[in-house]
Amino acid sequence: MSVTMDLLGESVTQREEAIAARNQIRKLLERIHTSRIDANVSVKLSQLGVKIDPELALDNMRLILSTAREVDNRVRIDMEDSPLVDVTLDIYRTLRDEDGFDNVGVVIQSYLYRSEADVKQLVGEGAWVRLVKGAYLEPPDVAFPDKADVDANFVKLMQMMLSEEARANGVYLAVATHDERMIRATLDYAQAQGVPANAYEFQFLYGVRRDLQEELVREGYQVRIYVPYGSAWYPYFMRRLAERPANLWFFVSNLVRG
Repeated sequence: MSVTMDLLGESVTQREEAIAARNQIRKLLERIHTSRIDANVSVKLSQLGVKIDPELALDNMRLILSTAREVDNRVRIDMEDSPLVDVTLDIYRTLRDEDGFDNVGVVIQSYLYRSEADVKQLVGEGAWVRLVKGAYLEPPDVAFPDKADVDANFVKLMQMMLSEEARANGVYLAVATHDERMIRATLDYAQAQGVPANAYEFQFLYGVRRDLQEELVREGYQVRIYVPYGSAWYPYFMRRLAERPANLWFFVSNLVRG
């Protein structure tokens, strides 16, 4: 299994905090390189100062990606709540299309109505994408309130990003879910379309559904483990519970099953 590392911390309020986070992430990339582990890095723009000044976050990302390029690694920008979607995609495209960083990716959330249109554009651009359901509490005019609709959109977006057109454009999809139905839908579609197992990967949170992780690896599929770490775990944990209290039962039940 491979890994993606996430230094916890978000919504900083001081430029100095954003710069300190940037420096720690650059050191993380260097440590991954010297340790020779199969890992990349995920970052949140709110940790890098996007709410203070989008240019600050953009400059911090440029330095992070420069370090990543020096050590032959990649960085994916996590997606946050809906008010940050446009600026996140704008910064992603500035980094990729204007600055020429080909080692940057982004995340799409299937519970947002807008995501289908965003995916159509990303497919045309040959993006490196992680697909998630979404964990922020959003109003019903922005996101599907019904879980069945979120799931149906997840399958639709997955199929778009594993399509022949997407693969021809260079899209590489990470299917990030612990939902066995979504995983099975992915495997069924990939098999029906002749998508090779090395053309996409599954992603799981560290410690969640380890049985399923190991089963997929045994069957020859690529699995990456998302590992959040750092001293800012408590605000992260409380935010996730505040957004969706059901998250607590989800994590406890799946840890027991795993």
